[in-house]
Amino acid sequence: MAEAAAEAAAELLERACRPEAPLEELRALRLAVQAVPPAALRPRLRDAHLGALFGLLSAGDREQVSACVAILERLLQALDPPYLIRNLREELQKGLFHPDDSVKILTISQVGRIVENSDAIREIINSPELLRQIICCIGGEKIAVAKEAIKSLSRIAQTQEGLEALFVSSLLSDLKNVMATNDIVRYRVYELIVEIASVSADSLNYCANSGLISELIGELTGDDVLVRATCIEMVTSLAYTPHGRQYLAQQGVIDKISNIIIGAESDPFSGFYLPGFVKFFGNLAVVDSPQQICERYPVFVEKVFEMAESHDPTMIGVAVDTLGILGSNVEGKQVLQKTRSRFQNLLNRIGHQAKNAPTELRLRCLDAISSLLYLPPEQQTEDLLRMTESWFASLSSQPLELFRSISTQPFPDLHCGALRVFTAIANQPWAQKLMLDSPGFVEYIVDRSVEPDKASKDAKYELVKALVNSKTIAEIFGNQYYLRLRAYLHEGPYYVKAVSTTAVEGAE
Repeated sequence: MAEAAAEAAAELLERACRPEAPLEELRALRLAVQAVPPAALRPRLRDAHLGALFGLLSAGDREQVSACVAILERLLQALDPPYLIRNLREELQKGLFHPDDSVKILTISQVGRIVENSDAIREIINSPELLRQIICCIGGEKIAVAKEAIKSLSRIAQTQEGLEALFVSSLLSDLKNVMATNDIVRYRVYELIVEIASVSADSLNYCANSGLISELIGELTGDDVLVRATCIEMVTSLAYTPHGRQYLAQQGVIDKISNIIIGAESDPFSGFYLPGFVKFFGNLAVVDSPQQICERYPVFVEKVFEMAESHDPTMIGVAVDTLGILGSNVEGKQVLQKTRSRFQNLLNRIGHQAKNAPTELRLRCLDAISSLLYLPPEQQTEDLLRMTESWFASLSSQPLELFRSISTQPFPDLHCGALRVFTAIANQPWAQKLMLDSPGFVEYIVDRSVEPDKASKDAKYELVKALVNSKTIAEIFGNQYYLRLRAYLHEGPYYVKAVSTTAVEGAE
């Protein structure tokens, strides 16, 4: 059956590739190739067929171009990347010039396949004209084309030869020229440079020597507040890597960002960039050392607290996110604990927001609370357990009931968010005692009927798993409840109890 379909498609291919072939032949071929596995077409596919189809793309008829794109998408899947670059290099290059976006997407996606192949990528690195055209695609209007071009160039730069081709040749001038297209394209190039620089210290050196990272940092610390807000996201990405952080520190960038935060007090437009700058330090603290970052840049912690204590929902959201990031490890928790009553009071505000704020901010508060309260079993010292217990108590006068009430609301996101809070504390003895002492709470945990959807069932299952895996649960909950939890875990998240029915004779 497949053989016959492949034969029929091959016959259509012969007819459709003739210059004078009617559009009906292309329509029929389009349907035929979709019904045949690409591998079955490969033995019947010749260079002449592909050349003819690429040639038909130059026609002005939109339907003809659309049909050829759909056919080529299918046929090119049957070809290995080395074959593509060696035999269709010129066609690919023309495709990247094509005025129709669908042709550009078809071509750039094939380039994406080529750069992922270790044999084929060498061929593309040695094709400066093709590389130049890929660079030009960054400046295209179609974002899908630009993103695929960035992805391909980033992959090319993961080889030494690729770095040399991009940064030690005339292609660097092409990269700088395409940046001049407009602001959006300039940021796309910065995005590419940061992706490349993040790979290794060697890659970073090439990018730094090109002068493009200096330009990015210059814009970050310039006077345009909107540009600052865009650039800080890219600089934050660079800071995720050890060599990136070292470079930023050596260039004094981290100190400059700290000084801009200090100066934000007198800047009426600081609301545009301050959230990104604060997030930068939050992420920096987690990947580096929370204690060292907070001690060296005290303005960071102070600003986070100020934002959390403000009445601006945007600032509160960023502050809550940052506190969640900062408190995601023990060292960060200890930094927050050193602020004593100020953080305890802030937790009370976060608990209030989790109950009363708009839904999006409530969800962010719930996620931050989960992050702050979680303690891995191997880090559960008496001091840290006392700390998380006191933090939980600071959230509300009756924190367990607060989150239980949120978990019973008919909003799946909030419901799951509250369950994640319970999961975060489930392996801590003080929390297990609170759960046991709260009337009906354990019954609520094992009640499957209150979970209406898959996400809720998964979240409840994670809570049960966290409880069962705790070393103290059997002793605190007692054998009866422990066995019920184990049965729940064994049955899985989607278990439904079978209900037997009895048929009665004569019943309608």
